[in-house]
Amino acid sequence: MSQPRSRGRAVLRHLAAPALALAVVASLPITGRTTTPPADATPGAGLAPVAVSYATKTGGEVKGQFLSYNDFHGAIDPPGGSGATVNGTPAGGVEYLATWLKKLRAEARTEGRVTTTVGAGDLIGATPLVSAAFHDEPTIELMNQIGLDVSSVGNHEFDEGVKELLRINKGGCHPVDGCQDGDGFAGAKFTYLAANTINKKTKLPILPPVDVKFVGGVPVGFVGVTLEGTPGIVNPAGIKDVTFADEVQTANKWGGVLKLFGVKAMVLLVHEGGAQSAPPATPGVSDCANFSGPIVDIVKGLRPEFGVVVSGHTHRFYSCSLPNSSGKPSVVTSAGNNGQLVTDIDYSLDRRSGRFTGITAKNVIVENGVRNADGSWQQTGGVFAKNPALVDAGAKALADKYRTAVAPIANRVVGKISADIVRDARPNGESPMGDVIADAQLAYTKGDGAQLALMNPGGVRASLSYAASTGGEAPGEVTYGEAFTVQPFNNLVVTQTFTGAQLKNVLEQQFVGFNGQTTQRILQPSAGLTYSYDSTAAAGSRVSALALNGTPIDPAASYRVTTNDFLANGGDGFTELAGGAGRTTAPGFDVDALVAYLGAGEAVAPTAADRITRLG
Repeated sequence: MSQPRSRGRAVLRHLAAPALALAVVASLPITGRTTTPPADATPGAGLAPVAVSYATKTGGEVKGQFLSYNDFHGAIDPPGGSGATVNGTPAGGVEYLATWLKKLRAEARTEGRVTTTVGAGDLIGATPLVSAAFHDEPTIELMNQIGLDVSSVGNHEFDEGVKELLRINKGGCHPVDGCQDGDGFAGAKFTYLAANTINKKTKLPILPPVDVKFVGGVPVGFVGVTLEGTPGIVNPAGIKDVTFADEVQTANKWGGVLKLFGVKAMVLLVHEGGAQSAPPATPGVSDCANFSGPIVDIVKGLRPEFGVVVSGHTHRFYSCSLPNSSGKPSVVTSAGNNGQLVTDIDYSLDRRSGRFTGITAKNVIVENGVRNADGSWQQTGGVFAKNPALVDAGAKALADKYRTAVAPIANRVVGKISADIVRDARPNGESPMGDVIADAQLAYTKGDGAQLALMNPGGVRASLSYAASTGGEAPGEVTYGEAFTVQPFNNLVVTQTFTGAQLKNVLEQQFVGFNGQTTQRILQPSAGLTYSYDSTAAAGSRVSALALNGTPIDPAASYRVTTNDFLANGGDGFTELAGGAGRTTAPGFDVDALVAYLGAGEAVAPTAADRITRLG
């Protein structure tokens, strides 16, 4: 069972939205912070434990446990294909996540530890059809059932805009589609925190900034933030009434408020992260060698009361000790994504001082498979067998309700592929799956005069596997549910006119330093569009040999360019794409374009992903 909401002193019990604290923090300035993307992680890293000890206790000690996960993304079903395992172990699926949470809580109880289950954002958004078809209400209901207590928001919580996030939190039927499952929607029973998402009119957070739990009478405070860069990676139309403040400044201000009310042990739930780019130097000990990413500087700026930082966003898993502003260590964790891991964080508190005295953390795989006698995992046709002994009946019953409702749509075969089409980028930044999506959008808008299409790499959420899946289709057949998993955002498909000079500027904006771009993102090109780039050249001069069907692009000529509306509105920092003329919108959504392309004729083959040439 999850820990019930504490009933401590009134001033702390209601600290999630204190008028005094709101007024104090709203009056303080917030400054920006430059971040850099993390390095790639080594697959074997991230499962070793980390332990930190602080000053000797001055009074009695209280023991507790945090169980955390992040970037669940509505992964109600176990992930398939290349994402089915963690370090070779089949993992994930909400009925298995529920079982492992119960198991870890039971182990903690035997040690006298009180458990709080926490999240670090992206619980919803970019979700498979079983959740997305119902506007992610199934995921929220399942998070309630498996005992989540408190979570920060992530950037994907804003995929359908601020108003929809507030409905998801509070409850009530969808304003357009109603309550499709027929039994209403009560909203989140856990506390969603959004300390740095600020309403432009009120200057206050749109959701509670902090929460407090009592562990053996000792208060533990939680501050929840998403990454400051959220506006650049969600559709601008849904967040026009809010701003996203700096993570460090926000955390420290609310940490100061918590301290004023007597809270000395704090946890930051932050939807931003990093990556460990090499295995631990010593087996079994996590020293987070070569650890990098924005979370390093975030932790470095935090006040020392933040002994635990639960992070996310990068979809990596790690447990680290990183220095905070005092030079003392904070334990920093991430549990990968899709509910395939749970971070088990044990801690002790000094009853007299209210501070952390010791913290240990390790990632636990949410194992779901069946082993053969030789220790290998049972599988048939590339699909791992699931272990019924590890299924939580309550979570399965709720998930099955939505699986049954969506099955006729999800299992409909919509097309064929001749081999795996993977989303993994080649060294030039291009991927076969990205190419196919761009080709599909170009074909979908040919009638509107489209000559080329560009796809943002972050919108390519999965690969297409040739092997048969649990939907019952034959090898090579693609179901609607699989296509939706590749493109789950329901973006519109728009076509605009650009000059050749503008098109080159769009491609120059793929690289850091041109027209405000802060992150390198290589757009996926449709067939016929070719060019070279040298990322080491001066900003604005990195793209060369730009051609369409072998003919050099004329800077003065006009071209019809198709993208999704996320890009067309300036998403991912591509402000150049917001400057097109003659915008038209195709019927349906981006997934409809992909479905039409997959079912248009012969089986679709993976591309060579060689439309872009990288020179340096």
